[in-house]
Amino acid sequence: MFAVFLSAAVPIQDYCKIGMLQGFTGPTESLVIPIVSGGELAIEEISDSGLFLGGKKILSVRGDTTCIDTAAATATADRLITLEGVAGIIGTTCSGATTAVLNNVVRPHGVVMISPSATSPALSLLEDDGLFFRTAPSDARQGEIIGDILFAKGIKSAALTYTNNDYGKGLAEAIRASFEKNGGKITVVVAHEDGKADYTAEVATMASAGGDILIVVGYLDQGGKRVIQAAMDTGAFEKFMLPDGMVGDSLTNTFGKTMDGSIGIVQGNDSLGSKMLVELAKRKGFNGNDPYFREAYDACAIMLLAMQSAGTTDSNVYKYHINKVANSPGEKIYPGELAKALKILADGAEIDYVGSTAVELIAPGESFGSFSEKIIINGTWNTVSYH
Repeated sequence: MFAVFLSAAVPIQDYCKIGMLQGFTGPTESLVIPIVSGGELAIEEISDSGLFLGGKKILSVRGDTTCIDTAAATATADRLITLEGVAGIIGTTCSGATTAVLNNVVRPHGVVMISPSATSPALSLLEDDGLFFRTAPSDARQGEIIGDILFAKGIKSAALTYTNNDYGKGLAEAIRASFEKNGGKITVVVAHEDGKADYTAEVATMASAGGDILIVVGYLDQGGKRVIQAAMDTGAFEKFMLPDGMVGDSLTNTFGKTMDGSIGIVQGNDSLGSKMLVELAKRKGFNGNDPYFREAYDACAIMLLAMQSAGTTDSNVYKYHINKVANSPGEKIYPGELAKALKILADGAEIDYVGSTAVELIAPGESFGSFSEKIIINGTWNTVSYH
């Protein structure tokens, strides 16, 4: 995995530090691998160009949130800012930790944070002093799309379980509202706590209520996976609807063909920029189709290009340039073209960063977003359409 290392030949003042604040341990650790890879790929591209703010190099400083421990996330974020001196934060992975860091660290210190993966609708309503952005769309939209997919497939009823946190609650409610608006019936809604060894009680409740499919809003490395295991062991459900936090190879590596026919949804599109990033990632040894790889690349690119546009790493200045570089007007910029963008900005002209997600930031500083629908076939994820 790419990382930037300090060089004795480069004075420390000529480095710009970016905090990579992610859930390196905990229920999302397998999701964090592509997030960090995508983000640091953009950092490498800009740092190696020699064109960033007169030749500054960029250092990615990693910090662990555990995803679920808000106290740990807050302490790590504070360390990144006060001790490491980061000029911005990419993160966090999970919505609850994002809320805590935004309220307790980002606003008091006045440092920009861009999350590539925190999706809770509640984040759209928080006071952020113009410092918080996200390249992943809100779960309000994901919930609508899941409801539409289920309706289109003729699924009339579903049981629903969600991880008992901000992410789970927000997405579960969005799915319920969309599915019922389309005429479907949610037979039961059951919260599950991560970290338990056994989920047979929760599965028994859902089996009693019934449903054509089980919707699992959770994490593929934690409770969500164990709920699926319990459902399969008891024969309660055979097919599953899996939102973004449940889509990843660690799930199919565990269950293989037994999950064939299950549906997944994750941020993604088939745009020119997406294809360009996949090719760029392949040359570097990464899988550009992994969940959140694109969003992380775009988050880092936008943050650093905003600094270039502003001519400074001061968050209270470059925060006003985030929307400016991400939206029209200006010359369209795609993955692999970040050096070109730096030069355009240095010359005083404008760019419209399209990136790999066709990003367009809407109020309040978040992406409208596109999603890819996936089906498990022969034990592997296969993209079947885009929304």
